[in-house]
Amino acid sequence: MGFKIRRLIIIISIIAIAVSLLPNRTNAFAIQSYSAILMDQKTGRVFYERNAHEKRRIASITKIMTAIIAIESNKLSELVTVSERAVYTEGSSVFLKIGEKISLEDLVYGLMLRSGNDAAVAIAEHVGGSIEGFVYLMNEKAKQIGMKNTNFANPHGLDDHENHYSSAYDMALLTKYAMNNEKFQEISRTKVHHAPNPDSKWQRKWTNKHRLVTGMYKYTTGGKTGYTKRAKRTLVTTASKNGMDLIAVTLNSPSSGDWNEHISLFDYVFNHYELTEVLQEGPIKGIKHSPYKNRAYLETPYHFPLTEKEMAKIEVNYRLMKPKKEWKKHPEKVPKIIGRAEVYFENRKVHTKPIYYYYEEKNEKTFLQWTKYLFNLIIGVKNND
Repeated sequence: MGFKIRRLIIIISIIAIAVSLLPNRTNAFAIQSYSAILMDQKTGRVFYERNAHEKRRIASITKIMTAIIAIESNKLSELVTVSERAVYTEGSSVFLKIGEKISLEDLVYGLMLRSGNDAAVAIAEHVGGSIEGFVYLMNEKAKQIGMKNTNFANPHGLDDHENHYSSAYDMALLTKYAMNNEKFQEISRTKVHHAPNPDSKWQRKWTNKHRLVTGMYKYTTGGKTGYTKRAKRTLVTTASKNGMDLIAVTLNSPSSGDWNEHISLFDYVFNHYELTEVLQEGPIKGIKHSPYKNRAYLETPYHFPLTEKEMAKIEVNYRLMKPKKEWKKHPEKVPKIIGRAEVYFENRKVHTKPIYYYYEEKNEKTFLQWTKYLFNLIIGVKNND
């Protein structure tokens, strides 16, 4: 072998080693789970994804849907009579008794904290009239939320149906929706719950199975665990820090390393991103169109998670109605909503807000109120009227 050939082989080997050491964009966090996603709860921004739209078995994180439907039924205070079918459901259990009466709220706690399959069936029969009726409600809700790669066949996630599946992205959407409900938030973050026990003077004590919720990660705000032989480990976790609310989902995890996968995902975003105000509340500067000048405003601000370098990738467009000639003399005829503010990130629209018109009546009191409103906005004081 000549010198030039040996030299070429060495160079190729060095390049191959260097390439192998470059970070893999699809697995930058050394994620071992087959599917994974990290999403911002407020804006829906996806920071990381891996096979996030692929249909997979989801095991007991199914119960997030079961829980939110039960909560939204407005029946939490009702007593549920536990059926034989519920009691003999296989898998994880809160050990309900046939014929016992227990509140729907307690059942939801048992569902979320201890992953009780018996609780899931009892909830489904009470809220949906039957398991089949409840599954219909689950799939209708999935459509409303926009879960396009999801089909529910039971309320617990057991592998008893071939057509029970979802995706990491869809489960993040579901969690994003559910976390807008205060009762769901409360139940999801609960570490321990006590419920009546019909066979004892001592109450049942249900401790949350989610290790990040019970103390492994201090920024955790909730979540749900899952496991079946076919789905492997599935995990959903929510976490909050410095005003940012995040959702992590992993599916088909080979080991208990998914706890640390979620922590590493959260820590990366919390350390590199900041919730940044990209639309300010109040009068919009720079609009010179008559009669909109000094009268166009936004009712609320908008924040988007960004790194410092990403600020240049934000663009805001103000789209206004074409004003009518008569509006100059008759501003009272201008519609309340005169357009929309559009926020773009990396040339993709991420948010839209209505632009409002302030009409100043010709009386001293209203004029002073508007002046006071503008002054308070400038100095950072909000009007509570």
